[in-house]
Amino acid sequence: MSGVASSGWRIDAAHRLGPPARALDSPHQDARPEPQDVSLIVIHNISLPPGEFGGAAVDDLFMGTLDCDAHPFFEGLRGLRVSAHLCIDRRGRLTQYVPFDRRAWHAGVSSWRGRRHCNDFSIGIELEGTDVLAFTPAQYEVLAGVLRVLFAHYPHLDAGALTGHSDIAPGRKTDPGPAFDWSHLHRLLDDA
Repeated sequence: MSGVASSGWRIDAAHRLGPPARALDSPHQDARPEPQDVSLIVIHNISLPPGEFGGAAVDDLFMGTLDCDAHPFFEGLRGLRVSAHLCIDRRGRLTQYVPFDRRAWHAGVSSWRGRRHCNDFSIGIELEGTDVLAFTPAQYEVLAGVLRVLFAHYPHLDAGALTGHSDIAPGRKTDPGPAFDWSHLHRLLDDA
């Protein structure tokens, strides 16, 4: 699927990936200070509740509609306002919550190569998963396809502008975690 995953994919005038991304508009976004400054991609992982996959909780969190009484873990998320640009579920399905030219609220307190406030200039991509559980082949294939399209569309993006949440918020964040195979991802990108 490596060469085929991004075939026909494009970023439209509204800075949305289509097809195949499903579009939801998160209220947790705002304008970038410099809309043309898209120069970093941050890889995250998420599962809600932790270690559980396939439910609607991730969508609900990013859309601001999570029922915090539905699970004990969710109590700690009450009032949290977060989003990502994209999420890739375990089957490789894509959801886009924020257009790429807008600021998603995924990085929090962060710094990359001396630049603070990474949300200002980054694209956040969530993978449904955990730090310690292997990600699926479909997730890697789709992620590589997405990255190829982003690299082609945004002139400041390439494989050197790719990092994990743990790298921009060390000591505070651990994702995408040791289960994320960076070497495999880079091989997929090199095979394009």
